[in-house]
Amino acid sequence: MFYFSYINNKKILKSDLLDSVEHFFTTRETCIKSKEPEYEKIVFENKKDICEYLNISPQNLITPSQTHTANIAIAHSGQNNYPDTDGLITTESDIAIFLNFADCTPIIFYDKKQNIGAVSHAGWRGTAQKIAALTVKKLATEFNSGAKDIIAAIGPAISKCCYNVGEDVANQLLATVLNKNGLSEQHGEKIFVDLKGINKQQLLEAGVEQIDVCPYCTVCNNDLFFSYRKENATTNRHSAVLKLN
Repeated sequence: MFYFSYINNKKILKSDLLDSVEHFFTTRETCIKSKEPEYEKIVFENKKDICEYLNISPQNLITPSQTHTANIAIAHSGQNNYPDTDGLITTESDIAIFLNFADCTPIIFYDKKQNIGAVSHAGWRGTAQKIAALTVKKLATEFNSGAKDIIAAIGPAISKCCYNVGEDVANQLLATVLNKNGLSEQHGEKIFVDLKGINKQQLLEAGVEQIDVCPYCTVCNNDLFFSYRKENATTNRHSAVLKLN
């Protein structure tokens, strides 16, 4: 179940499934990614607050250059260049990783048994490439994580109620899962797809059993989170943040 908490009296979102590790999804109040000039000071102050909250240095708050790929890298202290990367894995407790979203699906992964985690960015292209399942696979191949030991939290994203896509995109997304029940709806000529639900199904089919799915829609709950669709291609983002204990 998801619940709100606070950093310096500003709202963040957490999942109780991941309470054994430091994690959160930022909100409009705690934005740490924007290209808007009026957000420059806000982002600076929020990053400062988050680094103090996590007890890390600013250079160890690490984010990749996201380009809607299915590329997954392993983050390291002192390394801040991760081009064309939409998933980061962390094994180090002195760094925090974060990825950025504004309708796309954020997923935080944690293997409590081995104290290894990851964050992945699943837009429609990443979802079509099965980045969620690929993250599970990389955790298994690189670190011997068992799928049943991995906990996943799917964060705030555009929900089926608002995610109207073309037939080609819908077909690509639905082709990634065996069980398609309830993952799309057609209203007249419009097709609505459940991006969070498809990522959950990919994880289930990859063997992950513990999955928390956020109920918030970035379009419907635009007062809490940013929406690329609703806000005319805004550069503001909310983020998924993970730091190991």
